[in-house]
Amino acid sequence: MNKKKKTTVTGLIPQETIESKILLIRGKKVMLDKDLAELYDVETKQLKRAVNRNIGRFPEDFMFKLTKKEYHALRCQNGTLKRGAHSKYLPYAFMEHGVAMLSSVLNSERAIQVNIAIMRVFIRLKAITPAHKDVLSKIRALEKKIEQHEEDLNTIFDAN
Repeated sequence: MNKKKKTTVTGLIPQETIESKILLIRGKKVMLDKDLAELYDVETKQLKRAVNRNIGRFPEDFMFKLTKKEYHALRCQNGTLKRGAHSKYLPYAFMEHGVAMLSSVLNSERAIQVNIAIMRVFIRLKAITPAHKDVLSKIRALEKKIEQHEEDLNTIFDAN
């Protein structure tokens, strides 16, 4: 990190950094194992090993494995791929509760502090979501009005 002071959550990780790692996959807000490993300052394989040793703590509504198609789509979104820069194993995607469970299986002070920071970002995003839904519904209503006006105009022009 650079020496400039950024907005931080619990003084550990900038909130913007965490937000940038939250993705929407299968209609759910998730974080990928490699991004979480980076935040926890552990290797991805170490994180996956801890999860696999405690797989009973991660039901489907806490975590899922990406399909090949989903993984390929993510890789394509991230630009040019370097040989060997991406895992040959499909990544895990952790929903909010799965991320919360990670601190118990990683069992380190950093994992606890990082989880607190991540949970605060998820809470903040939940608070923002209703406002976005309201704006989105208003935009959709305007789009319907515009479509109706276009149809009316086309009818008028066709009549002339």
